[in-house]
Amino acid sequence: MKLLTHNLLRSTVKQAKSGGYPLQIEATKVEVQSADFNAEFVQTMLDRLNWDAFCRAASQLAPMAGEVHLPSSVSAENKADEAFLQHVHHWLLEVVVLEGFLVCPDTGRKFKITNGIPNMLLRDDEL
Repeated sequence: MKLLTHNLLRSTVKQAKSGGYPLQIEATKVEVQSADFNAEFVQTMLDRLNWDAFCRAASQLAPMAGEVHLPSSVSAENKADEAFLQHVHHWLLEVVVLEGFLVCPDTGRKFKITNGIPNMLLRDDEL
């Protein structure tokens, strides 16, 4: 699971009071996989990301995937800085959680990640 995907996911457990977002990451296996850099794509995604959730997720994975150097907000200067865009690209598209869990911040419900795929299916009592 890439952090781009993580930024879009939320828990839909009926007991989730804040909308089940953002999910916490408990990774047991992380891999860095090379991906072609596209500055225009990263610039476009910057306007669509929940930046705080993205920074928090990168910080949770830092012990397994390297140092994080992300500002608390994104400025126009950041969007024009290729080094910044490459760093965001790395965290957004190259860092992959292969094994672990996504945890609902409201209920503590854990969703298993296997082979990079989060299983977000709910049990009947959670619907």
